Amino acid sequence: MTQALIDLNADLGEGFGRWRLTDDEALLSVVTSANVACGFHAGDAATMRRVCDLAAEKGVEIGAQVSYRDLAGFGRRSMDVPPDELAAEVAYQIGALEVFARAAGARVSYVKPHGALYNRTVHDEEQAAAVVDGVLLAGAGADLPVLGLPGSRLLDAAGKAGLPVVAEAFADRAYTAVGTLVPRREEGAVVTDPDAVVQRSVGIAGSGSVVAHDGRLIAVRARSLCLHGDTPGAAELARRVRSALEAAGVRVEAFA
Repeated sequence: MTQALIDLNADLGEGFGRWRLTDDEALLSVVTSANVACGFHAGDAATMRRVCDLAAEKGVEIGAQVSYRDLAGFGRRSMDVPPDELAAEVAYQIGALEVFARAAGARVSYVKPHGALYNRTVHDEEQAAAVVDGVLLAGAGADLPVLGLPGSRLLDAAGKAGLPVVAEAFADRAYTAVGTLVPRREEGAVVTDPDAVVQRSVGIAGSGSVVAHDGRLIAVRARSLCLHGDTPGAAELARRVRSALEAAGVRVEAFA
């Protein structure tokens, strides 16, 4: 019997200047992949450098979390950005993070959209293709894996472009009956009960299933599990999730 295998990723470096949102050092002691904000929805040069140094020191894979240019809205406002402009901005963000990753003796090993861009590329073929074009431009021949929602236009476009695709799931987000995320504006979109988050994590990693918003059990096949870094008590919750996964016989290991 094949042992269940899962990567734990978290959104890190989500601060700006003197303001910090995520407990980067604590989370980097638990997760196996770090989605580092690249300055468009959060993050700045000093923060990116600090997080890359910490991630390299702890052996955590570094991923570029690319976003719409929306610092004021934390990247959670949908925008109509022309495809060529979006591709250039995605490449710009990846390239900026790569400088600090390489300075730390590591590299950018995957790409994941953030917030509104993530949700938009689930169903918007044009925006998904633009993100993939940006990844290809930044990769300059390197096959950077793309992390996203199973069945999304993003993963479809990335696969067609020859990029490795990695499906992810969310233990602290509610799912619709068709496997998409319940929009944050709707009640119950975020799962706040720590026990429920832990239980859902084990279910996703072990049986590949989760209870949807309407009570139905749905299939969620994922190689990576996202733990939101901006959740209150995120580091302690991440520790609980990892302990529960390992106790259930799930091997926690980066995909990149």
